[in-house]
This record gives sequence, C-alpha cells and structure tokens, in this order.
Amino acid sequence: MNERFQSDMAGQDRFTGSFTQQEPIPEAGIEAALAVLRHGRLHRYNTAPGEVAETVLLEEEFAAYVGAKYCLGLASGGAAMACALRACEVQAGDPVLSNAFTLAPVPGAIASLGAKPVFVDVTEDLTIDLAHLEAQARASGAKVLLLSHMRGHICDMDALMALCDRLGVRVIEDCAHTMGAKWKGVPSGRHGAVGCYSTQTYKHMNSGEGGFLVTDDAELAARAVLLSGSYMLYARHRAAPGPEVFEALKLDVPNVSSRMDNLRAAILRPQIGMLDDRRARWRALYQAMEAGLSGVPGVKLIPRPQHEDYVGSSFQFLLPGWGPDRVAALVAAAAARGVELKWFGAADPLGFTSRYAHWRYAAPEALPQTDRILAGLIDMRLPLTFTVEDVGLITLILREEVARASTAPQAAAAPLPAAD
Repeated sequence: MNERFQSDMAGQDRFTGSFTQQEPIPEAGIEAALAVLRHGRLHRYNTAPGEVAETVLLEEEFAAYVGAKYCLGLASGGAAMACALRACEVQAGDPVLSNAFTLAPVPGAIASLGAKPVFVDVTEDLTIDLAHLEAQARASGAKVLLLSHMRGHICDMDALMALCDRLGVRVIEDCAHTMGAKWKGVPSGRHGAVGCYSTQTYKHMNSGEGGFLVTDDAELAARAVLLSGSYMLYARHRAAPGPEVFEALKLDVPNVSSRMDNLRAAILRPQIGMLDDRRARWRALYQAMEAGLSGVPGVKLIPRPQHEDYVGSSFQFLLPGWGPDRVAALVAAAAARGVELKWFGAADPLGFTSRYAHWRYAAPEALPQTDRILAGLIDMRLPLTFTVEDVGLITLILREEVARASTAPQAAAAPLPAAD
C-alpha cells in the first residue's frame, strides 16, 4: 500500500503526503551554490578578474531557452512585474488592465507605482475575457495590460495580441505559472513586450525567491537594467543591449534596487535544462487528476486548448451552482483526509489565496461574472514529489467527499460580498 495513504480511526482512507514539499535542489545547483559561498562574491557585480558572474550566465541561458534577445535576473517575480511596468513608463495614477482572477502580487506590482489596477473578468476556462478586456480598455483609456496566465491557463494569445494591437495596449505577461509552457509552440512570455517569471519555491524553478524579465526591445531592456540597480555597471550584462542604448537613459532612470544575486543564480542555472522534463512530469500528474475526476457529478473540469502546451503544476475544477456552505464543507472534509484544497470564493483571504474583492487598495468595482465563477473555483497544488499513484488516491478521496457534499442538506446560498 502507498505509504502516503493510511486509514484513520473511523476507517476512512487518508492521504499523508505534503502539498508544499518540493523536490530537492539538483546536486549541480548545490555544488555551484557552495562555490559561491566559499568565494563570497554573492553580489552580481562583485567578480574576480576574468570571472563571469553566475547571474550573467543565468540570464544568457534563460534568454536562449525562451528565445529572447534580452534577459534580466531580479529579486522576485513581483519585482520583475514592477520593473517591467516602470520600464514601460507607467506613471502614478495611470490605469493598468489586469485579470480579476490572479494573485495579490499582480495588482500589488501595479499599486507599487501608484497606478490603478483595472480588473477584467475571467471566463469559465479561467482565462481573461477578451470582450470585457476591450470594454475596460476603452472605458479606462489604459494603454498597458499586465496579463496574468493565472494557474497556468493561457488564453488565445493570437486573439489577445490582435485585440491589444488594435487598441494600442502594450502587453506585459506574468508567467509565474507558465514558465516552460507554450502557445502554438511560442514560449509563454514571448508574445507581449515583456515576459515576467518567478522562481519562488512553488514555481517551476526554485531559488526560494527570484525572477526574470525578458524582452526583445532594447530600450525596455536598458531601462530595466538601470531600474534594477546596475550602478552604471551595465556593460557587465551580456543578455542586454550595448552600452550605446544606455547613454540616453542612464541619468534619467532611477535605481530601484531589485537585483538577483549570484547565489540564487547558481542554484537556478542547472534547473533551466530540467524545465522540459518537469513539464512532462507535471502533465502526467495533471492528466491523472483529470482522469480521476472526469464525469463526477457536480464537478466541472477546465478544458485545455489544443494549442496550449501547458505546465500542470496545479489543478483547478469548478463546482457550478454550489452554495458557499457546501463548498466550505467539501474543503474542510477533504482537509480532514489530508487533501489540501484552496477556494477562491471564500469571504476572507487565506494564506496564498485571495481574490480581487479583497484588494481594497485597488478600489475594485464588482464583477458579477467573475464572482460567480470564483464562488465555485477549487484549486490544488501538484508538487513533483507526488506520483501518479498518489494522484489516484487523492482523486478517490475527492470523489467520495464530493458525493457526500452533493447529497448533504444545504442552506440557501448567500451571495458573495460585493467589492468595496
């Protein structure tokens, strides 16, 4: 029997695996990190004669992986988004379009500039609603979209880019959940003006915290390097434009220190070559979840477009028509059996999970379509420390608990609180 699957005192099967335990750092990354620790040159610009910094090499290698001209390592995915917005010259008070279904660092990056998030509805496929995007762009006059590929779901990027080009809206892609994914063979992050990535522990490469931005635009890249805090040492960047691009900018762009360091870069470099294998392994877990929950009454799975080469590092499903009491009961019952679910319709933010109505600093307007979808949206991490057998046991528990919750008496559904 699977050691992660035990029976409790009531005779119910219980899963004992951890939903937050990631794989260890590869040995090559550990050895490279130890070398950096031993010589002590952690700052990206602190190098010995003839030495190329780990951060510089990481930027070159990641740029090559996604096919970008320029890449910049940063302290976090949130720092990458804020840097990209500043590089696009977003100013305080400017409206910036973004998904209503995303996580707090996305509107947080917008708010960090004093700009105003303008939220766009989500569809039942968990992607941005293009019709509402057009309406919000026209109503707000926003000229930048910070597009979140939330939980790894990629919209029709051809249609989105055609719409944004027609509207004169510049696209920054938040690829925190799509590093290694593709749309029609194009790596996620390569459709818009800038692609931003995270290497936080729960993402597809792990350095605890960290991030990248990539672009083919020389001026954007130069602005980003200066913003990151290059101290006029921009000539030491190799995945960056030449010094002549910096000359017209260097005295006008502020230093907003948010650099990546050589220790994190050393940990990350070996992981670039593992991304394609990780995508395949996550896909196997994701498809096992789909198979295990397919056809379960009351559960709606999220279709994946044929053009989307996704990374299934988390799994989502909808509970259409379920009231909040019933959803909460399912989440609690699953937790009692060791299966950690996150619910995007909860009244209060919990841990990593919140929704647009919770971000009062953004003064969000109510979005009934998004509220309806998030009211029944369930989310679950799929760490690569799980096996396909583990997923089979997890879906067995979920099928049983969904069946129980579906037949339990339910009070009249209370409406979700409106956004302030």
